Amino acid sequence: MAASPLAPHASRIFSFEFFPPNTPEGVEKLRACTRQLAQLKPEFFSVTFGAGGSTREHTLDTVLDIRTQGYAAAPHISCIASTRDSIRGMLQKYKDNGIRHLVALRGDLPSGLAAAGEFRYANELVAFIREEFGDTFFIEVAAYPEYHPQAKNAQDDLLNFKRKVEAGADSAITQYFYNADAYYHFVDECRAMGIGVPIVPGIMPIGRFSQLARFSDACGAEIPRWIRRKLEGYGDDTASIRAFGLDVVTDLCDDLLENDAPGLHFYTLNQAGLASTIWQRLGL
Repeated sequence: MAASPLAPHASRIFSFEFFPPNTPEGVEKLRACTRQLAQLKPEFFSVTFGAGGSTREHTLDTVLDIRTQGYAAAPHISCIASTRDSIRGMLQKYKDNGIRHLVALRGDLPSGLAAAGEFRYANELVAFIREEFGDTFFIEVAAYPEYHPQAKNAQDDLLNFKRKVEAGADSAITQYFYNADAYYHFVDECRAMGIGVPIVPGIMPIGRFSQLARFSDACGAEIPRWIRRKLEGYGDDTASIRAFGLDVVTDLCDDLLENDAPGLHFYTLNQAGLASTIWQRLGL
């Protein structure tokens, strides 16, 4: 296991996730977003990686740009549709640039591509990183409190997570959820199986209902019926959706921190406003 490169925020890890912009305007907007969120002193910013490595260079550029601004950054690395050589080269590039923190994922197969490449699962990627680079990197992996949508069953998904940890993962970030009990139950099951790594809750602020519904249907994150019906009832009233969403997500975060969650990881969608407001409401 790698030593953590992080200085925990009162022993908790707070972080924000971005996706790599693909236009000059997007780059400038993200820099402004980064500066705003950096005032909250998160431990790191993570940067996503498109299906089959489709944003590979953009991910690297975004991570290096964040580093140039003086902040810690962790690239996502997805192994699906990748070769061992391409992954090795990418890891070497990150190492050469002083990046010591990774989020290792299986990732999605790009549309129209039938072959998975040389890796099938994230545990194979984690094992490969450890074989090739030892303890150079602190490795985060994904966890699914409401279970991965492609898992055969709940037990199978837990075993998949255990394999990633046994392969050398240091910590985990969960898929977002709105039902805290799902997270607590998942953590209890992991501890019962001897999985001891920190499992940091992923948090998705609610800004637009149509977008949230689309994301949730795709990734298997449940929007509880009472939240869904309330959001549907607001129609196009964006202000009411945001106000209600802020209340729901702040209460969720408060509950998680009260019950000893090891931190929070915010999925920002490259927007600073909602995450900043939740942070301030929590008194962080």
